Formats: sequence, C-alpha cells, structure tokens
Amino acid sequence: MTSTVPRPARSAGDPPEPRRRGLAARVSLGRIFAPVPSEFLLIASTALLLTGFGLVMILSATSASSEPFDAVLKQLVFAVLGIPLMFIASRLPVAFWKRVAWPALIVAVVFQLLVFTPLGYELYGNRNWIEIGGITAQPSELLKLALALWLGYVLFRKQTLLGLWRHVFIPVVPVVALVIATVMAGHDLGTAMVLFLIALGALFFSGVKLRIFIIPLVLSALAVAALAIASPDRMRRITSFLNPNCLEDYEYSCYQPLHGIWGLASGGIFGLGLGNSKEKYDWLPAAANDYIFAIVGEELGLIGCAVVLALFALFAVGAFHVIRKTDDPFVRIVAGGITVWVVGQALVNVGVVLRVFPVLGVPLPFMSQGGTALLSVLLASGVLLSFARTLPVKERPAPLR
Repeated sequence: MTSTVPRPARSAGDPPEPRRRGLAARVSLGRIFAPVPSEFLLIASTALLLTGFGLVMILSATSASSEPFDAVLKQLVFAVLGIPLMFIASRLPVAFWKRVAWPALIVAVVFQLLVFTPLGYELYGNRNWIEIGGITAQPSELLKLALALWLGYVLFRKQTLLGLWRHVFIPVVPVVALVIATVMAGHDLGTAMVLFLIALGALFFSGVKLRIFIIPLVLSALAVAALAIASPDRMRRITSFLNPNCLEDYEYSCYQPLHGIWGLASGGIFGLGLGNSKEKYDWLPAAANDYIFAIVGEELGLIGCAVVLALFALFAVGAFHVIRKTDDPFVRIVAGGITVWVVGQALVNVGVVLRVFPVLGVPLPFMSQGGTALLSVLLASGVLLSFARTLPVKERPAPLR
C-alpha cells in the first residue's frame, strides 16, 4: 500500500517555481496556422491565379520581339517581390493602415511629382514615368492605394458628420482634386479617371447621401469634356470610337481598336492555341500592356476570356463579402475603394478592347505588363486580406456521436 506525502507549503522567501508548460521555449505557430475566413482564401487565390495567368500571357505576347524573355523576366521580378509583400500586408492590423493613411498619401504625391523632374520621361504622350538606376516606375499606380487608404481614414473620422455636405467636401474634394491634378499634369486621363472612381467608391460605401453625388458628378463630367476638347489626341480617339465605319480611318485612329477586335474575333471559342497569336507580330500595339485581353481571346478563345472574367468576378465576390460583413467603417470604405478600383479598371480595360469605350490607356489589373501596376494591385490585395482576417470565422459543427 502506497502513501502520499503532502508537498510542503511554500514560503515567501522560496525561489519561484518553474512554470509547467511543457516546452516553454517553443515558438507558437498557432496564430500563423489559425483558420482564416473564406473571403481571405477567395481573394488570395484569385490574385495569385491572375498574376500567374498574366505572366504566361506576357511571355506569349512578347515572344515575337527581339528579346522575348526580357519583358516577362522584369514582370516576374515584381511578382516575386509583390506576392510576399501581399502576404506580409495581410498580417498587419487595421490600426496600422489607419496610422499610415496620411503619410502614405504624402509620400505617394511626392513620388508622383518626380515625373516633372529630370528623373521623369514621356511615353505615348503621357509624362507619367520615372527612371532611377535603369529601373522604370509609374508613381501614379501607388497613388491609387494611398488615396483609398486616406479616403477611408478621413471619412471614418467624419462618420457622424457625413450628413452635412460641407464635411463631405472638405477636405475630400480639395485633396482628391490635387491628387488628380498631379496626374493630369502629365496628360494621363485614364489614370485620373480611375482615381476619380476610387473617390466615388469610397464616398458611396461611407454612406454619403446620393444627392450629394450630383454636384461632383456634374463638375467631373464638365471637366472631362473640357479636357477631351482641349486635347487633339483625345478628340481623335473619341471621334474614331464614335465612327460607325472605322475602316475609313484604319491607318490612324482606328488601327489599334480594329486589330484588337480582329484578334478577339479570330480566336473563336477555343482560340488559336497558346503562343499562336498573329496580332502580336507588330500588328497590335501594346499587345502585352493595355490590349493583353485581345491576345487572351485570340490564343485561348472565348473560354480563356471567360476564365479571366470569372476570376475577376470571384475577386469581386470576396471583396464585397468583406465590405458587407465588416462592422468597421474604415474597413468598409477602404475595401470599397479598392474593389471599385480593381474591378472597375478591369471592366474599363475589357470594354476598350471590345470597343465599348474609347482607348483610355488603362491596364488590366494583375495581367498587363507593368511592374509598378502589378506591385500596387498586389499590395491592395494584401490590404483586403488584412481586412478579411478581422471577419468572424464560421465554426464547424461538432460531429454527431
């Protein structure tokens, strides 16, 4: 028969007893591998698939050039840099994005102003690029994310005052006008329109009354009309778009839109096969940039186009679920601005290729050639993933016994 001896009582002078927690020095990985909402998986998977799809199509679209691997290798560098940054951004708390909103906008505006220094240069009539040490960048792409964060922070702070028009307009309208002016000074109307869409999206998801939208919409329509009339190049694009018989102006304004449509039409349902595009042989300008959707349609047909559109639709579903489920106004406003940016820009790009819109020079997110554009949209996806982590995770029901 065994007997148990009670442990002596501890006195105040005794050394502290070591904690009995197994391996005290182990690194806890529980938070890293904790379950995430379905919205997180949906946004992350579509962003990765679209990025990979874009790399394949850039390689195919530039395979007829003298340096076929140069463009895709540059894009791959930004993808390798942007994808880890997306997942790092997804780990940052919402409080971080609130704190960084003002500094991000200031830095982005200063970065954009570099295009008017000797570092900047003009391309296709737009002075919207800089070159530092042989590396080119488009600062206006980073303005999109910075503006979405800033709008979310300001409208979040004014949440109880948004019923009064003066609190909606100040400081939103002057700051947004200043940001757009820095882009328009370089004659980039397409990017300016995307920035305006971000502002409208943020205002809409902040709960601003719709009647307050009338004045900025009217003023913006007048400004766009004035800018179009003042630029012969923009008027040329608009008149060619409105011309029912575009073949009359084939060698000038209608050359690129017609070859984009012909590329899509020649693909049929199943396409000519990956790498078999004919338009990429110096027929279609910007085949790897603004008109990469035409190459998708030519090589992969209607099925390839449907896959791309379905991926953007799934991205939108995940983002809108974040907007709908969150209780934080800041998260809702920023997520709304980013969603309008990515999905709206994709629709505009596809609409330009289909000749629903005039040529605006807007790239297809994730897929068009352009390292800064890819980096900015991956960072924006990281912000959405960070917001998705704040959503409640559905508990699986316990199995019946």
